[in-house]
Amino acid sequence: MSDNPFAPDVITAVAEHMSDEHDDDSLLIVRALGGVPEASEATVVHLDGTGVDFRVVVDGAERTVRVPWSRPLTERPEIRQEFVRMYQESAKALDIPPRQAGQH
Repeated sequence: MSDNPFAPDVITAVAEHMSDEHDDDSLLIVRALGGVPEASEATVVHLDGTGVDFRVVVDGAERTVRVPWSRPLTERPEIRQEFVRMYQESAKALDIPPRQAGQH
């Protein structure tokens, strides 16, 4: 049995949602919290209870960057809460005005 609290279908759904609806957010998170300010692309490729892995492109080269959650996660609704927190923290760190709630 895996230690990951999230089933493969949940991981796939979250990764697809982030890619389809929040690709700019992923890039912002990787630049601010992932330590890769020069990233030109960022895509969620995996997540578990301790963090999220992004496929990042820097100068045409791909690599994986892990950004930890602020706390261990065990329930699916917590994933969204953490992405919102990371987005807001990233916007603040990069001095970018965050979107208002409900805006994509």
